[in-house]
Amino acid sequence: MDGVDRGRVARWALTRAFGRPSGLLGRLGGRLMARVNAATERHAVLLAAPTERDTVLVVGPGPGVGLEAAARRSAHVIGIDPSPAMLAAARRRCAGALARGRLRLTAGTADRTGLPDGSVDIVMAVNNVQLWPDVPAALAELRRVLRPGGRILLCTHLKWLPGGSATLADGVRAAGFESVRTWTWEPPGRMASTAALLSAARPVRFLPGSGPGSDPGAA
Repeated sequence: MDGVDRGRVARWALTRAFGRPSGLLGRLGGRLMARVNAATERHAVLLAAPTERDTVLVVGPGPGVGLEAAARRSAHVIGIDPSPAMLAAARRRCAGALARGRLRLTAGTADRTGLPDGSVDIVMAVNNVQLWPDVPAALAELRRVLRPGGRILLCTHLKWLPGGSATLADGVRAAGFESVRTWTWEPPGRMASTAALLSAARPVRFLPGSGPGSDPGAA
């Protein structure tokens, strides 16, 4: 097997385990995510600080650790994931929140959420930005579903982030967000790696040069 073939196999395995988990690799990947990413997921929810009335969109929640934490703070949590295996795992973990009507799970991706314009107060994505096939399209979509003044929090493994935090921040600004801030965090545990975090906000009013389109309802 040459280098090209090995690369294809590696990408296939990563997709099956983490990008769009399915089959045995998906089940193993989900268990690993639930264990290794748990502290970062819960830390991200603390940073996002949703209130009971906030509508929170969690992109790519995987086995649902962050969803479970978000649903303890907000009565309006939406989780979207392209993997039926991960949606099933999240349903099992978050059965109580689903039964109480605090959580809704649906198939979707960062660039195709299926949500109305300006319908979300907070967007969160933990450890999946590096797997988005089209980052600019995803950021444009997430900006669209955020209400004016809404916030986005992105978190991922620093070592797997293409171009590092600066490149991600540039992309977020180009998508029309403001108040962009980046920093790192060291999760506890031997298997955890340094997390790159980014927070930003959708402008309350459209300003020339702040991104494509205009904000619904802007004066």
